Amino acid sequence: MKLEAAVINGDGVGPEMMEEAVRVLGAVCRRFGHTLKLHPVLACSQALEAGKEPLPQESLKICTQVPAVLFGNSGLKKYQDKPLEERPEYALMILRKVLQVSTNIRPVRMYPSLKCFSPLKAERLENGMDVAFVRDIAGGVFCSAKVSGNGEGGKEAYEYEYYNEAIVKKTAFTAFKLARSRKGRVANLDKSNVLGSSRLWRQTVQQIAEDFPDVELENLYIDNAAMELIRNPGRFDVFVTSNLFGDIISDEGTELTGTPYLYPSAELSNTEQGIYTPNQLHYPDESVIGKNVVNPIGMIAAAAQMLRFSFGLEAEAGAVEEAIRQVLAANIATEDIWHKGKVLVGTKEMGKRIADEIEAVS
Repeated sequence: MKLEAAVINGDGVGPEMMEEAVRVLGAVCRRFGHTLKLHPVLACSQALEAGKEPLPQESLKICTQVPAVLFGNSGLKKYQDKPLEERPEYALMILRKVLQVSTNIRPVRMYPSLKCFSPLKAERLENGMDVAFVRDIAGGVFCSAKVSGNGEGGKEAYEYEYYNEAIVKKTAFTAFKLARSRKGRVANLDKSNVLGSSRLWRQTVQQIAEDFPDVELENLYIDNAAMELIRNPGRFDVFVTSNLFGDIISDEGTELTGTPYLYPSAELSNTEQGIYTPNQLHYPDESVIGKNVVNPIGMIAAAAQMLRFSFGLEAEAGAVEEAIRQVLAANIATEDIWHKGKVLVGTKEMGKRIADEIEAVS
């Protein structure tokens, strides 16, 4: 099979992480007999330094003609005071709009060898944690008209929460389909006791559930779900929720592991084109750029998501994820997940170890 994708290296540590993701994809192709065609495109700070827009038209055109886009970390401090349209991260916003991405998937798991990094007590982690957050990104307050002005109380600002059945059905279908390939459970999160948009959301999710009789549906209010995720994260499988609620609870889930740089994010369009990024797009410490210390696993895991969702290659995606598990179980660690007793490696060595693990099975 021919695997074709656009590659946007991003900024800062992005190129270092992307290099290892590409290395791992090469290992997958050698093991499974695929061919890999990647299209590096000019974008983000590299485009700005060349006197162009964050995502030039020629780069955008390439991205729209392939099934997937691998997108590295974006944003640099030197641009943070510029208008949005002149900042590197604006490239991702343009791409999201043009590809019309509608659903975000963020898988998060607790690796046994890294439990010590979690802020949770050991007894909370007895059942582990392996969840996927499926979130709408086409509707909700983030995508509504924003209003500001003057009212009786002085200056005022507000947004409208908007949903329709089509938006909810798309997100719910993705969640149930994903749950079917996992542990067969979906937790729907809303605030239907007080919000009309949430009542529509819950009703529509329940309609989609009827088409998946083999998947168990649980309805929870978002505030209660946030508590339950802390109390017993191991009881959940797939979450499905709205734009705003999903933005918050997926970050909660990621931080409960204490290892936020290990996880991917997939943004899927209605045509199954996808944008694949590390979950944490902004690496906070720019002093590590080019030092071979950044953890590349988030970008490597994003490549695994690309294999799964854009190309339907479940075995290949699983091989990447299993290689990550095996390398971490062998106590191999980059600086961010190192402690006494582990083997400290750099960015390149971590990528190489994961790639070697994939090919060692063949």
